[in-house]
Amino acid sequence: MDDLSLVGTSVALGADAFAVATAVGAGLPALTSRHFFRLIWHFGLFQALMTTLGWFGGEGLSLFMMGINCWIAFGLLCCLGGKMIIESRHAERRAEGYDPTRGWSLVGLSVATSLDALAVGVSLSLIGETIWRPALLIGLAALVMTYIGMRLGSQGGAYLGRWAELAGGIILVLIGVRILVEHLGT
Repeated sequence: MDDLSLVGTSVALGADAFAVATAVGAGLPALTSRHFFRLIWHFGLFQALMTTLGWFGGEGLSLFMMGINCWIAFGLLCCLGGKMIIESRHAERRAEGYDPTRGWSLVGLSVATSLDALAVGVSLSLIGETIWRPALLIGLAALVMTYIGMRLGSQGGAYLGRWAELAGGIILVLIGVRILVEHLGT
């Protein structure tokens, strides 16, 4: 794979991480360095690991995941987005100190944003491409795009208050729907 194709693929895969990071940044009242580190690290790591897992799994993993990976991403993003929407409308019901950059929410977001990387890894194995350079670049692109998304989201979130959390939830649901529609359209 040439350098331009690899960079384009990395940026395309990082787009979901960017959008989700923007939503998370907008939904949190105050971002700390821990929030940044957790989300950036996990999104970058999961993108790189899922690419590598797809490459090692090759065709067998592709056949197993075919048809369900979009449903998994759709379900995870809609559940997390729905939770954000509900919490934005009923601040009094919000779990004290809820933080989507921790626990199962973090894992769910990391998996949901990196399922496409799994498919790219399978594709790379099928064309005989080595995995280490693409996985590293894909992970780094997700890391950088997550950072930028969190920064933009936090700046917008400070001005929009609870509306930012509502918008973030809607964005997560729309990303899930887009993934599903793209899959069903092919």
